[in-house]
Amino acid sequence: MNNHSLRVYDSILGLLCSIDNPTPLVRLNRVTPFQHTQLYAKLEWYNPFGAIKDRVAANMIADAQERGVTEEEQKLVEPTSGNTGLGLAMIANANRYSLTTPLSNQIPQEKRTLLRFFGTEVLELEDTLCPAPGAPEGAIAKAHEIAERADVMMLNQYANEANPSAHYKTTGPEVWSQTEGRVTHFVAGLGTCGTITGVGRYLKEKNTDIQVLGVHPNEGHDIPGVRSVRQLQQTRFFHPEEYDGLVEIGNQEAFDLCLRLNREESLTAGPSSAMALMGAFQLIPDEPDCLGVVIFPDSTFKYASSVVTHIAGLGSPQTGAKSSRELLLDEMIEHARFNSDLTTDIMEAHNLWENADPVVIDVRTIDEYQESHVPGAVNTPLLEMSKHLSNFPEDRDTPILTMCQRGNLSLSGVLFLNSIGYRKAKSVTGGLDAWREKGYATDPS
Repeated sequence: MNNHSLRVYDSILGLLCSIDNPTPLVRLNRVTPFQHTQLYAKLEWYNPFGAIKDRVAANMIADAQERGVTEEEQKLVEPTSGNTGLGLAMIANANRYSLTTPLSNQIPQEKRTLLRFFGTEVLELEDTLCPAPGAPEGAIAKAHEIAERADVMMLNQYANEANPSAHYKTTGPEVWSQTEGRVTHFVAGLGTCGTITGVGRYLKEKNTDIQVLGVHPNEGHDIPGVRSVRQLQQTRFFHPEEYDGLVEIGNQEAFDLCLRLNREESLTAGPSSAMALMGAFQLIPDEPDCLGVVIFPDSTFKYASSVVTHIAGLGSPQTGAKSSRELLLDEMIEHARFNSDLTTDIMEAHNLWENADPVVIDVRTIDEYQESHVPGAVNTPLLEMSKHLSNFPEDRDTPILTMCQRGNLSLSGVLFLNSIGYRKAKSVTGGLDAWREKGYATDPS
C-alpha cells in the first residue's frame, strides 16, 4: 500500500504527484528583486521521472485506459520536445507498452540519449525545438503518419484534453492548498499551454482575483520546451483571453538567470524555469499582500549542452573552448538577431519576395535545400559563401534575403554579405519552418 507519510510505495507510479503528494514549493530569497512580494518556485523535477510532464503523461495514459482504448502490449507514438516523452516512456514501461517518439534533432543530446536509454524508439527529424503542428515534415506530422497503423495509438499532448485536465486535477489544487489560498499570482512558461490553462482555470474557480500570467521566449530562441508567440498560435490550449498578462523574455536573460538560480538559490532549475521567473519579475507588482507561485518545469541536468553555449567559462579548456575571436563572433550574431536592419519577420519577407524580386540565398546544405526551399532561392551553403561570390548580385543595393531552417545560420550569412558591401541583406527570422507554417509556397511542394 502507498504511504506518503512514510514514503513507502508499491511501485514507482505511487510517487506520481497529487494534492496528497505535492511537489515542493520553495521560497526564493536571493535572486528576487522584490522587497514585499513573496515568490515561490514549484519544483516540478520532484515528479518521479523528473519533470512537470509526468503529470500529463500519466493522465493521458490513465484517460486512455479508462476509455478502454489501450490494451496489453499497446504501441504508442508521441511527438515531443523531450519531457513528455521521458514521462511517457517510463509509464509505458510500467504498463508494458512500447513508445516511439519523433522529435527535433535540435533537442538537447541529453534528452535524446535518455529517451533511448529508457527504451524508446527515437526518430530524429529536422523540426523546431517544440514540434510545429503545421510543418509537413515535422515530428507531429510523422507521429500522425505512424498512428495511421491500426496497432499504434497517438495520445497527442497537443490536442488531448487530458493535458490541461492533469493540471486542473493536480497542480492547481496543490498550489491552492500549499499557499493556504493566499496565492495572488500564478506564472508559467508557455509550451503546449496545458499547465497555464489547467491551473489557471482551477485557481480562477477558487478566486477570480488571482492573476494568471504567461511567459514566452523570443523568436529564434533555443530554450527547450517553450514556444514563441508565432508558435503559440498553433497550440490548441493557448487561450490568451483566459490569462491576465503575457510577456516575452529574451534567450540570454533566461540563461543568465538560470545560472543565478543554481549558484545563489542552490536550485537546480533549468532554463525554462528561469524564463518563467524573469517573466514573474516583470509582471508581478511589489506589494505586501502579493504571493506569487512560479512553475519550475524541470532541472538543469538535461541541459548541459544548452547552457554551455550561452554561459561563458563552462566548457573545458582542454576540449575545444572557444577562442576570443569565436566568442566575439557569437556575440555579433546574437546582436544581429535583434537588429531590425539585419532581420525581417516572415510576413515582411514574403511580401518582399512577392513584390520586390529579391535574391534569396539559402545557406543550408545541399541535401536540406533539395528537400524543400523557397521558390527561386539560390543554394549557397554558409561555409562556402566566400567560394561562390558569383551567386550574389553585382549591385550592392540589391535586396537579399538569407534563409535557413530556423533563422539562425542565416544571421551569419547576413553578416558575411554585409562584410563584402551588401547594404540591403536581411535574415529571415524563423527560416523555412516559419515560411511553411504560414502556408507559403516551397519547391518541391
